[in-house]
Amino acid sequence: MTKTVVVTGANRGIGLATALELARAGFDVIGTARSEEGARELHAGAERAGTRVRTVLLDVADATSTVRAFTEIAQMTGGGPWAVVNNAGHAQPGAVEDVDDEQVRAQLEVNLVAPARIARLVLPEMRRRRSGRIVNVSSVAGRVSMPMLGWYCASKQALETVSDALRMEVAPFGVQVVLIEPGSYGTGIWERGIASLPAREHSAYRKQYAAADEVLRGAGDLPGPRPVAKAVLRALTARRPQPRCLVGSGARSTALLDALAPTAVADWAKSTAVGLRSGPPRAVRALERLRRR
Repeated sequence: MTKTVVVTGANRGIGLATALELARAGFDVIGTARSEEGARELHAGAERAGTRVRTVLLDVADATSTVRAFTEIAQMTGGGPWAVVNNAGHAQPGAVEDVDDEQVRAQLEVNLVAPARIARLVLPEMRRRRSGRIVNVSSVAGRVSMPMLGWYCASKQALETVSDALRMEVAPFGVQVVLIEPGSYGTGIWERGIASLPAREHSAYRKQYAAADEVLRGAGDLPGPRPVAKAVLRALTARRPQPRCLVGSGARSTALLDALAPTAVADWAKSTAVGLRSGPPRAVRALERLRRR
């Protein structure tokens, strides 16, 4: 029997690449989109790829929409999907003090609350079958915090801790939970982030926002997201999938540097990258003096 997988936010970026990759691999894919236009984009992408997906309208930030969508999915699948890929996400840039409460709530609602809500809806049937998988698409930001992206990093790091707890809770029922942690790929999420940059007229970080505009607008030059889709496919086909999977050499090197470097050195490197600092930190200067002796 063909296994059904729901992919949220499937009409663009990682979601679209994942939906097509899974459909080509023989899964029955149900992709969600927030609008009819998004659903048409997904169908068009599947047609160009020579495959087929089904669609359901879903706004993951809306609890009523989520319940309605997964009720429909349960009817389409005779109880519920075998797996869910929680991919829908939102990136809120900005200094911690500049992002207002409404923006913070929106960031956490989409990246943290929504995947937990969806897990709550699909787990009863997975438990009954004693089989199922939940794949949460996180980010290397789930491991490494960056200045000017504090709330985005907070949402992804919270998603990872919740996923870790959920993985241990549901394992006795035959359900597996996997975290996918991509580096930087061309998905459109950062270009869309330009619209949610905080007002900068009276911000202490005006220069950084000007630089952020250029970085976000250049995100379209990043490599395509198919490596992430392939990682999701492995998470769904491996008998014993890795609980966490960093995707891309950039993600692996960033996580390794952050784990091994002294905090002062890591802070300096990340702050320099966004234009908050220049010149090496005290720890680096001390090491340089010792080397010269």
